[in-house]
Amino acid sequence: MPDVVLPCLNEAAALPWVLSRLPTGYRAVVADNGSTDGSGDLAKELGAVVVHVPQRGYGAAAHAGLLACTDDVVCFLDADASMDPIELPRVVAPLLTDDAELVLGRRRPTSRAAWPAHARLGNAVVAAQLRRRVGTRLRDLGPMRSARRVALLDLDLADRRFGYPLEMITTAARHGWRIREVDVSYHPRMAGSRSKVTGSLIGTVRAVQDMAAVLAR
Repeated sequence: MPDVVLPCLNEAAALPWVLSRLPTGYRAVVADNGSTDGSGDLAKELGAVVVHVPQRGYGAAAHAGLLACTDDVVCFLDADASMDPIELPRVVAPLLTDDAELVLGRRRPTSRAAWPAHARLGNAVVAAQLRRRVGTRLRDLGPMRSARRVALLDLDLADRRFGYPLEMITTAARHGWRIREVDVSYHPRMAGSRSKVTGSLIGTVRAVQDMAAVLAR
């Protein structure tokens, strides 16, 4: 069954819930990006494979997690409990039926608190640029996603910051991959867990800047 890469920076408050919600047979690969709250040790105690990633950056953590995977199918999922791992099979299904090479979970907020206005706007701007420049019809850059491990490694992704998820999409599109979206629920984060992107205006701006750099290449 699939490996699930969880880039992680100080998510001790959310990890117990996230890891307990993984479907049977799905293996957690927690890429600890320098947590100071014991996230790595906690994840190991809860049965996850833990990869310590000294190079800071979302892309650095995500790619290190990918390199540690062994299953043919790899999923990516934020470790902050904003998305329910129980929905992962929905994202994997089009891959297993050969209807897509990359599947993204389109976030459907369960409340206004789940997706702040500044983050929603930033996502919409980048998605619109993506449609115009690459020709995809995506409406979200869904952090819950799935693809084949070897195919992902063959894309040779280079970004190690917030541009990594977007580079995955743009490079896959240029290689002719079929990219699909499926709806997934998007929840407010647990107390003690704050998104490094949507949790602040500065975080969102940095992410948009990183993604703009990917689109400019």
